[in-house]
Amino acid sequence: MRKIFIISSIVVSALILVWAYFWIDALFSFVIVAPLIYMGVVDMTQNRQAIRKNFPLLGRLRYVFEDMRPKIQQYFVESDTDGTPLNRNERSVIYQRAKKQIDTIPFGTQLNVYAEGYEWMTHSVNALDHNKLDHNPRVRVGNKDCKQPYDASILNVSAMSFGSLSPNAIEALNSGAKAGGFAHNTGEGGISPYHLKHGGDLIWQIGTGYFGARDTNGNFSPEAFTKNATRPQVKMIEIKLSQGAKPGHGGILPAKKNTPEIAAIRGVQAGTTVFSPPFHSAFNTPIGLIQFVKQLRDLSGGKPVGFKLCIGRKSEFLAICKAMVQLNTYPDFITIDGGEGGTGAAPPEFSNFVGMPLLDALAFADDALRGFGIREHIKLDCSGKILTGFHIVRAMALGADFCNSARAMMLALGCIQALECNKNTCPTGVATQDPYFMKGLDINDKGARVTNYHHNTVASFVELLSCSGLDHPEKINRSHVYRRVFMNMVKTYEEIYPPLPDGCLLEGGDAPIEFESYMNKASAEAF
Repeated sequence: MRKIFIISSIVVSALILVWAYFWIDALFSFVIVAPLIYMGVVDMTQNRQAIRKNFPLLGRLRYVFEDMRPKIQQYFVESDTDGTPLNRNERSVIYQRAKKQIDTIPFGTQLNVYAEGYEWMTHSVNALDHNKLDHNPRVRVGNKDCKQPYDASILNVSAMSFGSLSPNAIEALNSGAKAGGFAHNTGEGGISPYHLKHGGDLIWQIGTGYFGARDTNGNFSPEAFTKNATRPQVKMIEIKLSQGAKPGHGGILPAKKNTPEIAAIRGVQAGTTVFSPPFHSAFNTPIGLIQFVKQLRDLSGGKPVGFKLCIGRKSEFLAICKAMVQLNTYPDFITIDGGEGGTGAAPPEFSNFVGMPLLDALAFADDALRGFGIREHIKLDCSGKILTGFHIVRAMALGADFCNSARAMMLALGCIQALECNKNTCPTGVATQDPYFMKGLDINDKGARVTNYHHNTVASFVELLSCSGLDHPEKINRSHVYRRVFMNMVKTYEEIYPPLPDGCLLEGGDAPIEFESYMNKASAEAF
């Protein structure tokens, strides 16, 4: 009997194990297969995407590959010189300088030196020892009406708002600026606690939304402005007329990035997409703009005040110059932003087809100021893909006194050019408000990298300066840079952009014929 019981137990146990095996296997198969069946039914019944409807399940791979395409292209397909907006060579030199790694290249240039558009600078057989030059060149910003001039570095952090960038990114940029002795432009989103925490010098940007300087109706408030402008950390004030990536469009803060904290700083409703107007309400004429510059300078206690714009109609810039001469009042600086400038979010038509590129705009602005005989009162700042020492040389050759960089500073923070700035899903925590992503950005480490990038890039600029036999940035001019305009023809910037004689655009002056139509349209009383 005992044997029968034992045998029966073994048989029953075996049957249970067999049943369990097949049941679990069936259950496991059901867990896998059921969702696929459900997805297939959904694909066949939906009407928005033809690929999914015609090819259930398999059609979804199209969207997976589409999402993976930029990553595959960046890492496996494009060459070192093909990538955009910044190619691999440009990104690599920024990463290397930020990490204090070797930034030399082997085996010669990868650039086609006989291609149209290739540029290079002249060197001298009587080159100077760069170790004997000033490795921290500064530019004094402040004219006759400025009571608190500022000695700016030749390379600074370009305008990027808190909201577009994460709190950690803002802190890292400002701590890097503090350690490196250069300025940090706040962008038009106002001054946040993260801009103030580390004590770095600030250029406070005032946009059309007047964030940080507005009343409850969104209009400019002198009282609110004075409260922020008189902060010791604010060294200069910049009125933003337009930016290169979307001139004439106004800023955009996506709803996903508009947290309660950001809304409180800006004075707007949280969780909504914030559009800055494309125009200013505080003025609407060139004379009004210059009067607004004077008002802000007075309210700030005499700090340098300027404006930033991407040049569109040349006649409007000339109209502003006429207003300056008429009032005998001048901004302390003008920031020229090129049409190739970057942004977190902009319509493609604006990024691709609106606004004058930086080099043309710089040359025109410098010529206009000289033509009106007012260049001595105004420093020219610039932004638009300033990445290396050569880019600084090139900008200065066309008239810039100092430069700003945004995307290079983002790369120094760890940006990998994932092109997700407008989705709040930046994987490196730079351009996002998602705590999950931003926690990966270590403020101390990335702040040090920003300092390193700035230091090493300015050092490379000084070396280029010395190899040309020049001992000061002010001595760079348009004759120092060449461009290949055809395969068998090269010209200097001086030949491509002939400089205007001082005062030629004033009344009674001999204005060049190409300026006549613009001058006739320019009026200090209206844009």
